[in-house]
Amino acid sequence: MAARNFGLGTRDIKKAGRFALENKNLSFSSVATITDRWKNFARFMNENKIKDLKDLSPKDLISYGVKLAERVDDEDISVSYAQNLVSAVNTVMTMATLGEWTSISPTKDCGIPERSHIRTSPPDGLCREAFYRALSALGDEFVEGRGIAVLAREFGLRTKEAALLDCRTALEEARRCGLVNIKRGTKGGRKRKIPISSPSQIKALEFCLKIQGSRSLLIPNDRNWEKFRGNQIRYTREALQQHGIARLHELRAAYACERYEQLSGVPAPVLGGEETSLGHMARIKVALELGHGRVDVTNSYLGSHHVNARAKT
Repeated sequence: MAARNFGLGTRDIKKAGRFALENKNLSFSSVATITDRWKNFARFMNENKIKDLKDLSPKDLISYGVKLAERVDDEDISVSYAQNLVSAVNTVMTMATLGEWTSISPTKDCGIPERSHIRTSPPDGLCREAFYRALSALGDEFVEGRGIAVLAREFGLRTKEAALLDCRTALEEARRCGLVNIKRGTKGGRKRKIPISSPSQIKALEFCLKIQGSRSLLIPNDRNWEKFRGNQIRYTREALQQHGIARLHELRAAYACERYEQLSGVPAPVLGGEETSLGHMARIKVALELGHGRVDVTNSYLGSHHVNARAKT
């Protein structure tokens, strides 16, 4: 019988990863970094009852990478970190198998986006009519997921923020005060207020309240956030991809571009607009409404405000 974990001298998956890297001409810091990232995958293996590295297949890593791609879409982790997590597994398994491992691409195989901090193409879902046509084609099997997509498009909400929003309270606030308070599920606990700037936002809240029913949020009573994300949100993402919307994050970008034009009077740079003197102030406002603390983050939603300036020189 072949030795467990390719004879690396331990039955512990976490330690096996470190042992595979040692004495392979890697620096101490590289071994430490890759080992730390490998620990995340070791947890995935334990959750999926994979107890031996010999039983691991590239398909398992793809499944892991797809989950990371979903977390990127939810803005739980960065694109670069997700790619590094997949690359760490490729490195460990290449060392453990003495080069026999078939490496997996974080982008092509797992669907993790390319690393880019500047948007160069219009966001999917920008055309509201086309977005709602795509949404209506999804059916009613996972209707809560449709609600998440609507809130992302009309309010620029992150997936978790939309899932935890009390649409009843939000609709009351929108009608009474002309704004919606986003308190639950925010990144870094940063609460924010989103103004009502379009009648479609009221319709969106009314639509989502019908889905929510007597509950206090969109997530069904028999699900927690993790189960909801792994089921309904995943189905919604996959279904929208069939209609030209690659990620739910694209809907946040569509909201951002639309809002930028409302505030500045011209299209966003990624849509061919020239950034005016109002552009920077519009970016600050859009960044705050999206829940970001830095205005430069808007480049990934709106395109760079330097693009047109460079084109003229």
